[in-house]
Amino acid sequence: MKEIITILITLLISLFANGQSIDDPFSQKKMKQDFEIFKQISKEANSGLYKYRTEQQIDSIYNWGNLQTEKSLTYRDFYNLISTISNFEGSLHNDVSLPKKFAENLKNETKGYFPYPIKWIDNKWLINISDKLIPLGSEIIEINDTKIEEIIPELYKYYSTDGNNITGKRIGIMTSFSKYYRLHFGLTDSFKVVFLNPTTKQLETKNIDSVPYKAYYENFNKIHSMPLDIFYFADLKENQKYNYKKLDSLTGILTIHTFAMGNETTTEHKKYQKFLDSIFTEIKTKEIKNLIVDVRNNGGGTDPNDLITYSYLTNRNFQENLEAWITFKKIPLLRYIDNKSPRLVRPLFLASYNKEFREIFPKEKNGKFYQDENSDDHKIRTPNPNAYNGNVYLLTSPRIASAGSLFAAMLAGNENTTTIGEETMGGYYGHNGHSSLNYKLPNSKIIITFSVVNLEQDVPKKENQKYDRGIIPDYEVTQTFDDFITNTDTQLNFTLDLIRKE
Repeated sequence: MKEIITILITLLISLFANGQSIDDPFSQKKMKQDFEIFKQISKEANSGLYKYRTEQQIDSIYNWGNLQTEKSLTYRDFYNLISTISNFEGSLHNDVSLPKKFAENLKNETKGYFPYPIKWIDNKWLINISDKLIPLGSEIIEINDTKIEEIIPELYKYYSTDGNNITGKRIGIMTSFSKYYRLHFGLTDSFKVVFLNPTTKQLETKNIDSVPYKAYYENFNKIHSMPLDIFYFADLKENQKYNYKKLDSLTGILTIHTFAMGNETTTEHKKYQKFLDSIFTEIKTKEIKNLIVDVRNNGGGTDPNDLITYSYLTNRNFQENLEAWITFKKIPLLRYIDNKSPRLVRPLFLASYNKEFREIFPKEKNGKFYQDENSDDHKIRTPNPNAYNGNVYLLTSPRIASAGSLFAAMLAGNENTTTIGEETMGGYYGHNGHSSLNYKLPNSKIIITFSVVNLEQDVPKKENQKYDRGIIPDYEVTQTFDDFITNTDTQLNFTLDLIRKE
C-alpha cells in the first residue's frame, strides 16, 4: 500500500512540476463537446465564416472534423483539428491559442525541437543561420525522410492569412518553424536532414540533435537575415517606426514600418501627422518626381494613421470602407467568452460591449447588422492640400496585414502607383477586422480568437487583383540567393533600376 501511495505522490509531483503536455491523452467525449461549441460559436459570431468559403465547404470541413474527433487521442490532436478549421476559414485575424499551462510547458521543454531557423528564398527553404554542421544557405530537401514540400503545407494551419494567401504563411514558418514542426509531428529526439550544400552543390545528409524550445528562439534572434528583417521582428521604438529620405534630386523614399502610433487623442499620432505634413511639404517644394513608399514590414496598427497617410497620396475622395457588418445584435454564447474581468463586474462589462456594438452597427438587413452613414468608417475623406501626384512605387511583402494591407490596397488602386514586391498577407478587396472576440472552449480551455467585422475596402476593381488573395504586385520581385547571402535589398534595387529606365 505504501508503495502505491509513493508512486501516486511521485506522479502528482511530476505533473505539477512539468505542467501539462499537449501530448497527453484527451477524452473523445470532451473533444466532441468542445467541437460542437466551437462550431456554434463560429456560426453565430464569426461574420467571416463564409467570406471565402461556401456554406457547403464549411459544412464539409465540419463533417470532416466530426470524423477526426472519433480518431483523435491526444490534446495535441484536438488542438491541430481546431487550428486546421480556423485556418480554413481564411482570416489573418483568426488565432487558436493554447491555455497558459500548456503554453508554459512547451516553453520549458528541454529537447525535441529543430535547431535551425529557415527562410523562403528563390522558391526554396534555406538555412538562415551560420552553423558548422549545415552551412548557411543550404537548401533543405528532407527532414526525417519526409520531403520539405510535404512538411511545409502541414504547418500552414498555425498561421492564418486572408483568403487563400500562401505567401504570408511563410512569414509564420520563418519565425516559428521549429515550434510548428513540434506541434504537428510531436517531440523529436534527432533529425536526419538531407540538404544541398550551396558551396559544393552536392547533396549531403547530417544527423543533428534536437534542442530545447528556448534554444530555437535564441537561434532565431541570430538569423543571418536580421539586418533586413529586424524592423518586422523588433519591438520598434517611436523613432524607428517611420522615416523619409531623399535619394537624389528626383526621388525620395517614405518608409512606414507600422501604423501602431495611437489614435487621434495620442501624442504619438499627432507627431506622426506633423511628420507627414512636413515631408510632403518638402516633397512638393523640391518637386520630387518619384516617391517610393515602403510598407513591407507593416503588419497593421491603429486608425486613422493608415487613412491620413493615404490622404497625402491620392487625388480622390475616399472612405475607410464601403461596407461593414457583423452577424449578431448581442454577443452570442456569452458564457464562453474569455473575459479577464472579475466575475461580479463581468455582466456590466459585457452589457457595455453589447451597447457599443448596437451603436456602431444599428442597421439590420437580412440578419446582418451594418454600420450606417454616421459611422466614421464611412466618412468621406478628402486629399490633403499637399497630396503627392507624381510617380508612386509601392513596395510590398507577405508581412503586410490589417491596417497595413488596407493602406497598401488603396494605394495600389491608384493609377499613378506601380506595385513591386510580393503578394501581401492581407486582402485587396476586404478582410475581417476591427473588434475581436476571444472564446474559451470549456473542456480543453483552448482560446479561439477572430475579428467580427466583415469589411469591404474602398478600392477600385483591377484585373490582376483576386478576391481571395492578398495584394498582387505589378512586378513580382523576390530576393535572390546571392542577395540573401549579402543581405542586399533586391526589391529596392529593382525599383531604383526601374525608375532610371523610365
